[in-house]
Formats: sequence, C-alpha cells, structure tokens
Amino acid sequence: MPDPKLPPAGLREDVIQEDIPVVVFSLGEQYGVPIVQVQEIVRVGHITRVPNSPPYMEGVINLRGRVLPVLNLRKRLGLPGKELTKASRVVVSEVGQKVIGLLVDSVLHVLKMPASSIEEPPEDVLEVDTDYITGVSRLQDRLVIMLDLERLLRREPAAQEQQ
Repeated sequence: MPDPKLPPAGLREDVIQEDIPVVVFSLGEQYGVPIVQVQEIVRVGHITRVPNSPPYMEGVINLRGRVLPVLNLRKRLGLPGKELTKASRVVVSEVGQKVIGLLVDSVLHVLKMPASSIEEPPEDVLEVDTDYITGVSRLQDRLVIMLDLERLLRREPAAQEQQ
C-alpha cells in the first residue's frame, strides 16, 4: 500500500487535530478566550474608580503592588449590567503589551477545546462592531462565543464614538 502524500510538515492534515486551551467565562452567555492571553484569575476586591474614564472602565486595582486597570466586559460588549456576586472574577489578561483585568460574572472552565468544534461565526453576526468574535464553539449542549481580546480592546465601542 503506498504511503499517503504528506504535507511539508510531515503529517497528514486529516490526522492533525489540535486542541486549543481556553478559559470559558459567563456574561449571561458563555464566552471563551485562549489561555495564552490569561495570566491569572482573581476574586474581585476593592476597585478604585478613575474620574472621567470610559463607562466600561470599572477603575483600577492593586494586584500585589501593581496597579491594574479593570474593565467591565459586560459594558464593553454592550450587555446589560449586573451586580457583582461571590462568583464574579477578574481575568488578568495580557493583550498586546498591556496587562488588564476583565471583570466577568464567573469563570466556568479551563479546558482544551477541539479545534474542530470551533466554527466561523455566522456572517449575519459579523459587522464592524463585532469583528472581535473569532468563532463559535459547540460544547455538548451549549455554545461558547470565542473572543479576540486584542480586537475587542483596540476598537472603540459605538456608544463611545457617539458621545
């Protein structure tokens, strides 16, 4: 039997099934970001408000001697607000050259997501204001919306642009 034609990497493409480590968190719905962008997950402590900051900026926290900006991911995504609970967390993320805290309702899982479970988002969902959605993953009976934090934090929310 002849050997299957191998790509330059030396592996058959249909054999390569990469798992992507992801942190899944809740904002009413489930969202995920690659774990390589997450430094740590911490409980919500005292957040100091910063005057004249954008509405989605909760303020700053002192994380082991480092002042860290914290933004409310619900507000950043234009979702309705929600009171903090014991389950609320700050996901400390490295985005580009910046370290920033992302306030989420709760962290649900840290898991390896099969690359094959991530589909392109429907075209009807993708617009200029939603280019930070990189895919939608099917995990059992639920969907996880995959986010690109660099795109999300680079663009200005539509509400901010109008003010």
